[in-house]
Amino acid sequence: MRFQLLGPLALADGPDVVVLQPSKPVILLAALLLHANSTVSAEYLQRAVWGEDQPATARAALQTCVLRLRRLFTKHGVTGTSIEAVPGGYRITAGPPTLDLLGFRDQVRRASALAGDPEAELYTLKDALSLWQGSLLANVRSDVLHRDEVPRLSEERLRAVERVCDLLLGLGRCGEALVDLWTATRVYPGHERFHEQLIEALYRTGRQSQALAEYRRVKSFLLDELGVDPSPSLRKLELSILRGEDLGGGGAVRAAVEPAPALVSASDPGAASRVIQGAAVPLPAAAPGAGPAFPGAGPAFPAVPHFTGRAAEAAAMAARLTAPPPPDADGQRPLTVLVSGAPGIGKSALAQHVAHLVRDSFPAGRLLVRMTRADGHPRTADEAAAEVAAALGPGRAGERALLVLDDVVDADQVRPLLGERHDLAVVVTSRMGLGGLIATHGGWVHRLTAFTETESYALLLAALGTERVEAEPLAARQLAALCGHFPAALRILTARLLTRPGLRLGDAVDWLGDDPLARLTLTDSPDHSVSGLFDRALGRLDPRLSETFLRIGAGPPELLREAEAGAEADVVDEVPDGTRNHPPVPEDVLEQLADAGFLEDGPPGPYRIHDLLRAHLRRTVRIRDRRTEKV
Repeated sequence: MRFQLLGPLALADGPDVVVLQPSKPVILLAALLLHANSTVSAEYLQRAVWGEDQPATARAALQTCVLRLRRLFTKHGVTGTSIEAVPGGYRITAGPPTLDLLGFRDQVRRASALAGDPEAELYTLKDALSLWQGSLLANVRSDVLHRDEVPRLSEERLRAVERVCDLLLGLGRCGEALVDLWTATRVYPGHERFHEQLIEALYRTGRQSQALAEYRRVKSFLLDELGVDPSPSLRKLELSILRGEDLGGGGAVRAAVEPAPALVSASDPGAASRVIQGAAVPLPAAAPGAGPAFPGAGPAFPAVPHFTGRAAEAAAMAARLTAPPPPDADGQRPLTVLVSGAPGIGKSALAQHVAHLVRDSFPAGRLLVRMTRADGHPRTADEAAAEVAAALGPGRAGERALLVLDDVVDADQVRPLLGERHDLAVVVTSRMGLGGLIATHGGWVHRLTAFTETESYALLLAALGTERVEAEPLAARQLAALCGHFPAALRILTARLLTRPGLRLGDAVDWLGDDPLARLTLTDSPDHSVSGLFDRALGRLDPRLSETFLRIGAGPPELLREAEAGAEADVVDEVPDGTRNHPPVPEDVLEQLADAGFLEDGPPGPYRIHDLLRAHLRRTVRIRDRRTEKV
């Protein structure tokens, strides 16, 4: 039998857990366990149970509580732990195997002894933190314990979380650190070290503007609520971000989503870029022999963390981008490679990965430009062209630059950038097919679909580790199938599983299978969710097109085939009152949906809808119908 104190007070016997009902004996048990293996005075126990205003019979009532507690132990089969009456008070004996608080402290001590091995220290600390099960002593109604003991225990946990985030940042695993840091900074807004770590992690994952916005938010909170300025370390961090310095302790990583524009010269390891309001502006060249503009400045296109799959596409893109131009290529438009596909299919990750692979072939530098703002509105072609011109400059003879235009909305955004310079290779990512761009400017097209089973399994291996995945290979494959082998869903799933290292993959299958759409969400970062991704994508569609797609997707699978046949035959469904329920969908509408990435190539038929997207459409329609019924 094990006592669980790091959450609601409970008794656990293997997988069976009994959360104790609030009562005075439960307060007594909590007070004793908080000071396990030590004598706790009767006066302190009385104060914990009844507060500062104790009844005259408090000492006798305390003895009654002890008797009731012993009966509770007998009822639940607690035999290895007893409550001893000792001179001056009472004592309960426990050890790490029987009390989670002692187990946590023991693991933290062991982690400290592993300071020379960051991976081992990180694993041990995460194991320790997994013992925390929710709101501390939620079922213990004692003002004294919540005033005097809970803050001390919370501080122990915060120190462990802070150390975990330090280790993750030191190992270059900034994306993992963000999962904990978003929650920590919101729950503990006055804890400056968490804010410092969050800002660093955001910056090192390519989200410079978000990092600076977070700094401004923290500064405003400290001034308004506490009347103090940010700490010197926070101010120094802001200055480093404004200068574009490399903060990588163990090698910075950049997330595969929402990268900020950045420029790096492959031929000059000292080149750096300054980030000013989201635009990349090259720094003045350092004097000969002066060394890099900023010590440790790193590449703008590092390897994408845990990048797996897409081997054929990556190899083909790299070969085309690095192939020597034909002899008569002077005056031709730049080589263009288009990566298209559904939202969340991994277009940006593939483009970044390839840009990293071909870095040595572009000595004039590589520039990443987001063509859509964070609010979903497209940037104008003039804005993007001005940014490219400022970042790349006039160019040098015989040297090419690589331009990655990420999340392009339509061909008109891109055309001005493809007609002005001939020393560029361009990678365009877009949810749209951009057939008009290919028709007028040429280029190669890679349209991405969901992962294969092998690629999904490889991603789980890379993200969760071989030991965890290969211990339950069948469960791992079932999780991938529940995600529909959809890259964005798999990324969100692995992020959730990494924060719950004690959760067996087999149990995760049941947990995810209950409601995949609800579970494929990062609760502390709601923007990272499959439903949110689809909602934002649908929001970009023309409302009439979106409504048609909702009707097709929320209906039975046969409806899509009926829609395909609608141009040739007037196929509709009959409902009980004899009215026609589903008018045919014109073929040009289906083509528009396919071009926007919402319809995949069959089988069956020319088109199909991904299972996760279909589930989202059905849920959206159900919610809307319920709201309509209420009105």
